[in-house]
Amino acid sequence: MLKEVTAEAEERMEKTVEHFRRELAGIRAGRANPSLLDKIRVEYYGEATPLNQLASIGVPEPRLLVIQPWDKTAIPAIEKALLKSDLGITPTNDGNVVRLAIPQLTEERRQELVKMIRKKTEEQRVAIRNIRRDANDMVKSFQKDGEITEDDAHRGTDEVQKLTDKYIGLVDDVLSAKEKEVMEV
Repeated sequence: MLKEVTAEAEERMEKTVEHFRRELAGIRAGRANPSLLDKIRVEYYGEATPLNQLASIGVPEPRLLVIQPWDKTAIPAIEKALLKSDLGITPTNDGNVVRLAIPQLTEERRQELVKMIRKKTEEQRVAIRNIRRDANDMVKSFQKDGEITEDDAHRGTDEVQKLTDKYIGLVDDVLSAKEKEVMEV
């Protein structure tokens, strides 16, 4: 019984950390990264289609993204979607590919990004602590119902706490890596 509780808690914590990694990958750090375009949807034949399903996205230089659509007629729609997005980057095209030059971040913008990243990190820590609370509540209910002993309940809560510490540590590692990436010039 305790194994199921800890396994479920660990699975939920793992998903939380993965979600956090994907969320931070979409934050522009002054360096070209194809994941910046993950949330971009292009109006293509009446459908909002993810950009990465319409084109290949390459990074030929550290500050340049090149979007090469499989259908050249989609270029105007891709440009329109990029302009409407919150990236704040103006695309250019030569009829074959769309280029996005990633500008250098100002010091002020870097500080804003770090502040936002720290806020998102705290949200993830809270989510992990909520998972811990849910797991501990389940352990307590098992003990209350007489399904497990008091010693087993203590072992279960200790195990859940170890998982919590491990995953909060992983969130902190993701935070420090992203902070370092944002702050490097």
